[in-house]
Amino acid sequence: MSDAVGNAALVTGTIGAGLIAGLFFAFSTAIMPGLAQADDRTFVEAMQQVNAAILNPLFLLAFVAPIPALGIAVFTGPSRPWVIAALVLYVVMFAITMAGNVPLNDALLAVGQPDSEASLRSAREAFEDPWNRLHLVRTVSVVAAFGCCVGAALAR
Repeated sequence: MSDAVGNAALVTGTIGAGLIAGLFFAFSTAIMPGLAQADDRTFVEAMQQVNAAILNPLFLLAFVAPIPALGIAVFTGPSRPWVIAALVLYVVMFAITMAGNVPLNDALLAVGQPDSEASLRSAREAFEDPWNRLHLVRTVSVVAAFGCCVGAALAR
């Protein structure tokens, strides 16, 4: 493959990983700590709305595009170890999201709008701590993937 294709693939992967790393970092440092202070109804409703809103074409493009982009970049040059590391870390984040966070999101959405405080509390307890644990791991993974992309770009 040409250097131009490889460079474009690396830039695409880096931008995508950076966007997702930033989004996940914002959730870890501002959104989830803020929602942790909210009552159960506010927490459940806010997360249901966020989880529905994020499923849009622009997010999905930014979320998925780094995988094929970094896959292409793996075969294009001297920074191959950096790109391989970035791809592996990004795929780890993707797998955690699809196998862990998305099912939790779906389960929270499926509870609808519970009427009782006990139902709201139960829904929150089933979601919040497991989601945050998984989110921490995927955030570290995608930030590391972004760092590897930057390492790859600097090594070029």
